[in-house]
Amino acid sequence: MHHGKYRFIVGFLTVPLGLYALFVVWPFIQSIYYSFTDWSGLSPEFKMVGFDNYTRLVHDDIFWKSLWHSLLFALVLPPVTIGLALFLAFMINVGGRRRKGGPVISGVRGSSFYKIVYFFPQVLSIAIVALLFAFAYNPDSGAINSLLRGVGLGSVQPLWLGDPGLALWCVMAVLVWSTVGFFVVLFSAGMASIPADLYEAALLDGASRATTFFRITLPLLWDTVQSGWVYMGILALGAESFAVVQIMTTGPGGPDYSTTVMVLYVYQKAFRDGQAAYATTIGVALLVVTLLFAAVVMRLGRRERLEY
Repeated sequence: MHHGKYRFIVGFLTVPLGLYALFVVWPFIQSIYYSFTDWSGLSPEFKMVGFDNYTRLVHDDIFWKSLWHSLLFALVLPPVTIGLALFLAFMINVGGRRRKGGPVISGVRGSSFYKIVYFFPQVLSIAIVALLFAFAYNPDSGAINSLLRGVGLGSVQPLWLGDPGLALWCVMAVLVWSTVGFFVVLFSAGMASIPADLYEAALLDGASRATTFFRITLPLLWDTVQSGWVYMGILALGAESFAVVQIMTTGPGGPDYSTTVMVLYVYQKAFRDGQAAYATTIGVALLVVTLLFAAVVMRLGRRERLEY
């Protein structure tokens, strides 16, 4: 049975690993190489400049602002999104009261409908979501300020995306709204696989719903939560944050660079300013931040795996 096993495995892995190396690993290597040049991105000619781009990076105030904003995204968005998704998934699957003649463990009434509602933002393109919220945040005709006026709070009319102190938090709120549904469905699938006997035994012993969540649900879902945390952090550092900031904010990245994130700064330097080499330098820094984030989450989240 083992005859030719390794040739069989290698045969299946050669093509996907080759594609991964070609379209993922090789571009990373090219980016690191170009970060040591003065390439404009438009001309085939360039020369090596050593660490000049990295020296410039250290003294670039806008880069440090974008780094801080990206770190805020990575530190704030995953716990908020994952925490909210865990709560909603728990209520949908386990948090309902026992109904007469029904199972001991069940979700709230209408749980199937709620799953659809929570997942709905995933059906929409992130560009559409960003446009909708950009209209909603409009200080003059937007839905949010109109609602405030409608309930008698006409004196409370924030500028939202026009306020440097609020703009970044407004963008974060949109990212939470657009991604939480995916994790609700993901965690719901995980909770559905947990034996109901565990919950029934805990409830018979007098455990509260909160206790069953922290003592049963969370430990048994920990691997899924950890993977979701890393995935959400990558989204917060990458394409999702770029799309929302690019579409919603003034500048984009404003006002006064208050919403500029690293991935947007890479785009601006490469395609707006024609400084592709410097953009790849920022990209290398973003790669390091992303790898460090994933490594820290995986290290801090390491625990003994529970079986059931």
